[in-house]
Amino acid sequence: MAPKGKVYRGSVKDFPGFNASQDADALYNAMKGFGSDKDAILDLITSRSNKQRVEICQAYKSQYGKDLIADLKYELTGKFERLIVSLMRPPAYSDAKEIKDAIAGIGTDEKCLIEILASRTNQEIHDLVAAYKDAYERDLEADIVGDTSGHFKKMLVVLLQGAREEDDVVSEDLVEQDAKDLLEAGELKWGTDEAQFIYILGRRSKQHLRMVFDEYLKISGKPIERSIRGELSGDFEKLMLAVVKCIRSTAEYFAERLYKAMKGLGTRDNTLIRIMVSRSEIDMLDIREVFRTKYEKSLHNMIKEDTSGEYKKALLKLCGGDDDAAGEFFPEAAQVAYRMWELSAVAKVELRGTVQPVGNFNDDGDAQVLRKAMKGLGTDEGAIIEVLTQRSNAQRQQILKAYKAHYGRDLLADLKSELSGSLAKLILGLMLTPAQYDAKQLRKAVEGAGTDESTLIEIMATRNNQEIAAINEAYQQAYHKSLEDDLSSDTSGQFKRILVSLALGNRDEGPENLTQAHEDAKVVAETLKLADVSSNDSSDSLETRFLSILCTRSYPHLRRVFQEFIKMTNHDVEHAIRKRMSGDVRDAFVAIVRSVKNKPAFFADKLYKSMKGAGTDERTLTRIMISRSEIDLLNIRGEFIDLFDKSLYHMIEKDTSGDYRKALLALCGGDD
Repeated sequence: MAPKGKVYRGSVKDFPGFNASQDADALYNAMKGFGSDKDAILDLITSRSNKQRVEICQAYKSQYGKDLIADLKYELTGKFERLIVSLMRPPAYSDAKEIKDAIAGIGTDEKCLIEILASRTNQEIHDLVAAYKDAYERDLEADIVGDTSGHFKKMLVVLLQGAREEDDVVSEDLVEQDAKDLLEAGELKWGTDEAQFIYILGRRSKQHLRMVFDEYLKISGKPIERSIRGELSGDFEKLMLAVVKCIRSTAEYFAERLYKAMKGLGTRDNTLIRIMVSRSEIDMLDIREVFRTKYEKSLHNMIKEDTSGEYKKALLKLCGGDDDAAGEFFPEAAQVAYRMWELSAVAKVELRGTVQPVGNFNDDGDAQVLRKAMKGLGTDEGAIIEVLTQRSNAQRQQILKAYKAHYGRDLLADLKSELSGSLAKLILGLMLTPAQYDAKQLRKAVEGAGTDESTLIEIMATRNNQEIAAINEAYQQAYHKSLEDDLSSDTSGQFKRILVSLALGNRDEGPENLTQAHEDAKVVAETLKLADVSSNDSSDSLETRFLSILCTRSYPHLRRVFQEFIKMTNHDVEHAIRKRMSGDVRDAFVAIVRSVKNKPAFFADKLYKSMKGAGTDERTLTRIMISRSEIDLLNIRGEFIDLFDKSLYHMIEKDTSGDYRKALLALCGGDD
């Protein structure tokens, strides 16, 4: 069933000892009389390949003179009926039916059109067009042209030709030219040349486009997806993003679609059924593993939690197994992880904050505005927010001095007495230097009963050598003891050793060393018990070397180590750490790995988790918004929308209130 030279990655295979006549009899008996044996129907149909199901339909017709699909529709109901009937159609006819339903009647299901036309191969598109003509005696292109408009329509028509280049030989000159043309058609142009996007993304081969996306990242400093979001809009934007995702990894695209179909309240059953049916004989095993890697839960478990009855049983049969039980890492997920590390290594990303030094700065004038805002009855919080969120930290330090010189008063003390709650913590945090603020957060994390390990990990795992040195100095000055001593007395074991190592600020700052990276990857593999060869080192010695590698090697070097690790083990290092470690040690190592891979994405994830669900973790939200506002908050905003399909601004607006919200939104710097 797999193409020649390729390993079969579907979850449904040809049934051994298949007999169409016997299966037709079994289905007839399952539907005979009052009621029907639904378990017998689902067991049989989900364990036969599509080719075998077509033969069963033919045998049923010749033996009983009846249409099997019509009988199944009559006997079954609801979602279970839709799933079983969809399984009985050949793939091209199933796609044709989905598209016909998507454009029939009032309104159009654009998401269905996008999913099918963005993800199918040339041959699958040709088969779909022929099946549509055969089933409905209509021209698919004419129907889509009549039901859509604008650039969205143009791109759908291009995809409907099934004419994507399939040559694996890639011209480096053409790659560079296409990347440059896309940049000039969007980011560097007043307005957008949509035709250039349509031509390149609609016609070039997958291999070529993957290299174009890498080159685009190099020359623009941002992934192509972010440019598409900024330059295009509406259904056209969604279609182009789907095309890019399918070029990068079709399995990852479908894993994301399945996750979104089931997350939150309610289930998008049409999407769930369509994907589980259409990918069951193509790449379901790859989708499953990407799903588990990306969402830290198995597709099997999510289906189990989100569906019920025979419908659930049939979906789980198509899923083909529970990866949380199997614990194996499939090749597709390893390839995706490898590419992510490769992109992380080549990207030359300019880190950009949202707060910049204001022009025509007047520290004395700002001091007067602040004094006026706090003088007399009541406080003008709006004026305080407007001044302090729009000044750089260095300018705020000047305002502190000007306020003292002008009024003989301590601005921090005045702000503390006039403001309260979350707003007070945010504004007072902005008035400290970055090192003072981090030192204060670390002190709060270790003092009193209990330890805030999450804060310790977030700060210590993400700061560079210079920042760590400044934090140590600020901590000693403020609390008259060393940060290392406090970390040592408040934590223990391997977690303590990680924090103390990071507190030394001794990370290498040089480039990668390929020979050393290979040796380091072996140590990582042996520590995580994934190496094929056993080491002579003791367990303690391996753990010490592993800790030293993650806490002292440079970021460029670690990216190479993690790529070598994938080549060596077929596992992603973050996934392996999550699987084989636990508690604070696991969380600290994962934070380091994610910081190495993409620090803005690490903070975007932290911000999202601080606001999702019931309640808001205001400490984390405040801490990150303050500490990253002059470093990389613009980058974090970009990653946030890439990861969660919503803007950071919108989520803050929805999840906070009052002057605290106003101050956070000012720091956020805009809505993406």
